[in-house]
Order: sequence, then C-alpha cells, then structure tokens
Amino acid sequence: MKKVQLITDGACIGNPGPGGWAAILRHDGNNKEIYGSEPHTTNNRMELRAAIEALRTLNEECEVEVVTDSEYLKNGITTWIHGWKRKGWMTAAKKPVLNQDLWQELDKQVARHKTRWTWTKGHASHADNNRCDELATRAAREQRNSK
Repeated sequence: MKKVQLITDGACIGNPGPGGWAAILRHDGNNKEIYGSEPHTTNNRMELRAAIEALRTLNEECEVEVVTDSEYLKNGITTWIHGWKRKGWMTAAKKPVLNQDLWQELDKQVARHKTRWTWTKGHASHADNNRCDELATRAAREQRNSK
C-alpha cells in the first residue's frame, strides 16, 4: 500500500469572507501542490476543504498521514464525528453540526484510506505547513481581487 503524506491548510480574509485552501501531497520523493478558493466562506470550511480535496486526489487506497494546524479539523474527524453520527449530526447541545456537508464528505474520503492525523503548530517551523498557508492565503487574495 502506498504511503502518502498530505499537509493541508485553509485561509480566509474576514471570517466569513473570501477563502482559500491548499495541500501538499508527498509520496516516494514526489511532491504535488494543489489549491483553490471560494468567494464567501469561513476558515473552518477551508480547513475541511483542503483535506477533502487532498484525499480526493488519491486514486487508490493508501496509508495516509494528514498534517494540519487545525485542531477543529483533527479533533472533528478523529473524535467528535463519532458522536455526531450517533446523534444524527447533532451536537451535544442538540444543535445541527456546523459544516455538516463537508464533514460528511471528509468522512467518505477518509473511509477510502488508512488515515492518521497529525497536528502541527501553525505559522511555526513546519516548512510544508508554512507553504500551504502561503498558497491558501494567495488563493483567498486572488478570490477577493477577482470581484
């Protein structure tokens, strides 16, 4: 089984506002950068979108490490999602889960792989995380300036 590392990040200018997402895919010494944007979104949605789009690029089942600086993303997919699914996508406060559409899509993508989640401090010494932040921020700025 292929071993792949995905480094992901999201950015938003204003929250909500124009947003961008980015990912770096690493496999066997090869790297690929992907990124995109949305006109009106939130930072959390862009964090989710980055992971979804990175996982979508994988054409076969892989052993995947996803590196993120978003505790929301990491905790949501590794811990909170189990309760949300049991409770019909409701929170402990009996309110609908925010970003349910993206959580469901992420859950579908994760199920295709053997996935491990690693948190890294944002805007720190992780070069790939810094590059993803740069790409996501650029995508958000381009989205804002395209109006």
